[in-house]
Amino acid sequence: MTVAADSATGAASLVQSVDWLAIAPPVVTAGVALLVLVADLFVGERRKPLLGYGAVAGLVAALALLIPLRAGDRSTFCLTDGADACSYTADHFALVIQALVLVGALLTALLSIGDTGKLPAGEFWFLLLSSAAGAALLPAARDLATLVVALEVASLPAFALVGIKHGDRRSSEAALKFFLSSVVATAVTLLGVSFVYATTGTMHLTEIAARLDDVPGQFQTLAGTGVVLTLVGFAFKTAAAPFHFWVPDTYVGAPLPIAAYLSVVGKAVGFSGLVLVTVIGFPSYADVWGPVLAVLAALTMTIGNVAALRQTATRARSAVRLLAWSSVGQAGYLLVPIAAATHSSDARIGSTVAYALMYAVVNLGAFSVAALVARAHPGNRLSDYRGLYATRPLAALAMGFFLLCLAGLPPGIIGLFAKVTVFAAAVDAGLGWLAVVMAVNVVIALYYYLRWTAELFRTPGTDAATEETPAAPGHRVPAPLTVAIALTAVTGVTLSGAPQLILRVAAGSLF
Repeated sequence: MTVAADSATGAASLVQSVDWLAIAPPVVTAGVALLVLVADLFVGERRKPLLGYGAVAGLVAALALLIPLRAGDRSTFCLTDGADACSYTADHFALVIQALVLVGALLTALLSIGDTGKLPAGEFWFLLLSSAAGAALLPAARDLATLVVALEVASLPAFALVGIKHGDRRSSEAALKFFLSSVVATAVTLLGVSFVYATTGTMHLTEIAARLDDVPGQFQTLAGTGVVLTLVGFAFKTAAAPFHFWVPDTYVGAPLPIAAYLSVVGKAVGFSGLVLVTVIGFPSYADVWGPVLAVLAALTMTIGNVAALRQTATRARSAVRLLAWSSVGQAGYLLVPIAAATHSSDARIGSTVAYALMYAVVNLGAFSVAALVARAHPGNRLSDYRGLYATRPLAALAMGFFLLCLAGLPPGIIGLFAKVTVFAAAVDAGLGWLAVVMAVNVVIALYYYLRWTAELFRTPGTDAATEETPAAPGHRVPAPLTVAIALTAVTGVTLSGAPQLILRVAAGSLF
């Protein structure tokens, strides 16, 4: 009788409890994705736009479910042997990144409503929500298996979204490049994860951090190799050089809302994964990944800004290419505080999160205006923005504000303060050389951002290459697109009026 009771108790202790509220945001997003896919079977062609509004409602509901979790003290799927190791933790870091991901997906959905007439609606919304669910899961993951699964759930639908324009050779080529390079990066990452597991015997990041300190001498090289290889997949998602080569062609070939999604949500996924594996999982190997990330940061921002500088105004889709290369340069800035965490406290990670919040808002806003201009000028050249203020003054003012934020100039105070926090992280960590490289790149970026801003307010003219004229003021703009531009502009202005919010996020510990 006693043996049976003991066996029952032991069996019960192996059962993990699930905190459904903690996992609600990604679960609701995934659930709505399935509902939209099924509903597509029963909705006629004339009512397909309702699927888009259903997707928007689902993302709003997922965002609302973050409010009860604001204390940041929930964990679930924890080991039952008394060890303090969980697979899912809804701490402040996870909640901030989840909010960023879901807002990015929401704005992407608003940009896409009314613009999916030539696309399979059900599949489009299902893929977008599925990718958003994986992206929302990743920042809360606290073991390598869940991290890799979340990374792939976020990435695989994105491949299909890039190539969803049937019959478009550019879209298919972009999807193929994105897929092949991502698959190689994932394979390398899985090899690194297997090395780390072989040397530590665990997948949980907190357990890995403790056991890497006691790795036997004969396994030190294997462990160090595993650490480096594990970072490859996340470096790819962040578009860090030399893993950035897929970015310009992918952004140009993808539907414009999906390019916006990849530039913000894709980076949020990569950077959150990079932060988790370095700061939580591999702190004892900071002497390995710290210098590597510092060099990658310098290389990434330089390549991105120099390539953006070389974009010509009359080249087809030069506006999207410039935003693509600009996003590579911005990725370099985002890497700086992570590299600085090697030499200072983990609180420096707040600088990356603060900069990511600024970048997400203004970059989505820039893509929103680009989507507006693309309705009249499908070529989306930089020259197509010449004189935009004469025909659409509010859109031109919004675009000018977004570009100045990215440049870090007033009135975009949010961009200025975000750059200051990144500078401070580098200087305080003793990475003076990296701060100098960043300063040089900020000056380079000023030129092409200001050049584009100046185009908005010049006298309108006819593009000799396309013989197109600016859109007429009466050109109808879908309400969701107007809402997306307005939301990003209002959010950017609000944050610029409260720069202490950026400083508070940068100074606080998120873990």
